[in-house]
Amino acid sequence: MNTLRKLNVTVHRPMTLDASTVEVRTLAWSAAVVPPLNVRDIALVVGDEVIETPPMLRSRYFETQFLKPIFASYFDRGARWSVMPRPLMTDHSFDRSYALSTTGGPTEPIHHPGTHPYDVGLEMMWDGAQCLRLGRDLVVNIATKNHAMACDWLERHLQGRFRIHRAYKLSDSHIDSMVIALAPGRLLVRSREVADYLPEAMRNWDMIVAPEPTKNNFPNYDNDDLLLSSLYIDVNVLSVAPDVVLVNDACPELARILEQNSFHVVPVRHRHRRIFGGGFHCFTLDTVREGGPEDYFN
Repeated sequence: MNTLRKLNVTVHRPMTLDASTVEVRTLAWSAAVVPPLNVRDIALVVGDEVIETPPMLRSRYFETQFLKPIFASYFDRGARWSVMPRPLMTDHSFDRSYALSTTGGPTEPIHHPGTHPYDVGLEMMWDGAQCLRLGRDLVVNIATKNHAMACDWLERHLQGRFRIHRAYKLSDSHIDSMVIALAPGRLLVRSREVADYLPEAMRNWDMIVAPEPTKNNFPNYDNDDLLLSSLYIDVNVLSVAPDVVLVNDACPELARILEQNSFHVVPVRHRHRRIFGGGFHCFTLDTVREGGPEDYFN
């Protein structure tokens, strides 16, 4: 937070989780509540509009409530404010096909789905971190039918204002440990293969390939510690300006590569990002940037 303020970035903070609030409960289920750590996941900002997204984890069902005062202040100043349809999230709401074919991902672990009086079939569930924003163009990662339904809603809702480009199974859900937009025409990618999933107009962009992570860059954890992100989490940098990037100081190899590509790197300490479940891009949600939406693909 202090680093961003030193870079002349206005920082807003969500409400804190009261220690007495330990459970989320709806008509269909209950779950332990989590604090608003990775706010990139729970909302999407496009132009002058804030869109609250439908979660994929029950514990995050009411997480956008912690951002309500911030969203309300933007609404008071003339911004649009929308909420995507909230899912019932019974066991049969989830498309489990991708999770069953891989190691899972940030979705509810439904191992033995049971029936429920409120079953309505598959529902839209989708995180804002599945979206790469590029001016008037949005690249949206889709790995499940839940994601596809949400993308259909987003496409209809934004029709005429923004263009949707679907990237199928680029990752299990979130896109920002696979590809990050650093500046117009410049991307940080996990590997060259990422280009195969992107819109054709982007495949000739300047792609800076992140170094392979090493375990030496991470703290040692016990076998029973819950690790919520992969070793590639340090790809999750935050671009503050076209030539300024916040990078984890525990990943000097990545910092050197970015400096060699003419970026000014601002190192910031974030040791336990695998337990935290996110990097600098994950736990920030930029709402205002200088300049307006541009047509990057024209």
